[in-house]
Amino acid sequence: MRYKGPIYRPPSEAGSLLIQATAGCPHNKCTFCLVYKKGPRFKVRPVSEVIEDLESARQQLGQGVLTLFFPAGNSIAVPTDQLLEMCRAAREKFPRLERITVYGSARYILEKGDEDLQRLAAAGLSRIHVGLESGSDEVLKKIKKGADRQEQIAAGQMLRRAGIENSTYVMLGIGGRALSREHARDTASAVNMIHPDFVRVRTFLPKANTPLLRQIEKGAFDVVSPHEALIELRYLLENITLETRLTSDHYTNYVNAEGDLPRDRARLLEMVDQALARDENCFREVYVGRE
Repeated sequence: MRYKGPIYRPPSEAGSLLIQATAGCPHNKCTFCLVYKKGPRFKVRPVSEVIEDLESARQQLGQGVLTLFFPAGNSIAVPTDQLLEMCRAAREKFPRLERITVYGSARYILEKGDEDLQRLAAAGLSRIHVGLESGSDEVLKKIKKGADRQEQIAAGQMLRRAGIENSTYVMLGIGGRALSREHARDTASAVNMIHPDFVRVRTFLPKANTPLLRQIEKGAFDVVSPHEALIELRYLLENITLETRLTSDHYTNYVNAEGDLPRDRARLLEMVDQALARDENCFREVYVGRE
């Protein structure tokens, strides 16, 4: 099996077979992300190569693979007919597959449209990891996410109509101190309209060689404190009203808030309040990440 560029996958795909469908990211402009800033340039791998790698994996692992993730960044951008071939080949070679997953941002989900998403769902594409980050138009514009609030909501609703699970990522602190309240408010309301199956919480940590780190160094962006990030999380817990699974499966977070909303709301709020009662010196310092 072959792979080009950094291996990057969600923590929830730790047990999944990784078969590269694309190299790089077709957007690659998010100011907080360093993953593909030094390349490789975005490229869709030939379907024949992907199928060869699937066959190689079958020979090594047998037919018992249960979950498959197609990296790299934004693999939903693969032309639909090619992605259909990849999914069908995966189902053929691994008949026990329970899940096929890709990364996909709102812009490229919308480009697929309802019909193509439904075709992909029928071929076995069952979950997409979507970086919402924020529901605030001002924040989304500042971080150059490539989609505004309404596009994010429309893409999420499109996935729901297609029957594809939506694993939505929210980033605490990505609005900085100046936009913290707006970020939390608009993100909660956007999540309620998207109705994702999972809400996966991340806390902003500056990364090397990114435009946002340069803004921090110039004093144009103030990183939120641990308590300020936890206050954003508390607001989300209070104001996300739909049924969804909230997870905190990431090293950047200050608390491991995980549970089903709204059932576990009281327990999760108590966890956050206990963390807020601790001195901020108890939490990790803000540092510059290298990966």
